[in-house]
Amino acid sequence: MTDYRVRRGDIEEDQVTSLIESYSAQLPSSFYLGAAGAAMLASLIAKLQGKNHTALFFGQWAAPFLLLGIYNKLVKQHGSDAICADTE
Repeated sequence: MTDYRVRRGDIEEDQVTSLIESYSAQLPSSFYLGAAGAAMLASLIAKLQGKNHTALFFGQWAAPFLLLGIYNKLVKQHGSDAICADTE
């Protein structure tokens, strides 16, 4: 049976991804949390004004900001490409 799992260090990220990660890692994690909070606040304000489509538009940005924050944290903790010194 063939093993198709990707192990740490098997595949490297391209230079575009590394460039984006080098810039996004400079932002603090609180930036993404604040952006998600601002999106939710903007959504609430739009909803209270009766602008339902605008409220949905802003409200849907909260989850992507939180996911980008998690991705940013992972890059900061583990780097772009984790290279394992020992091979299995």
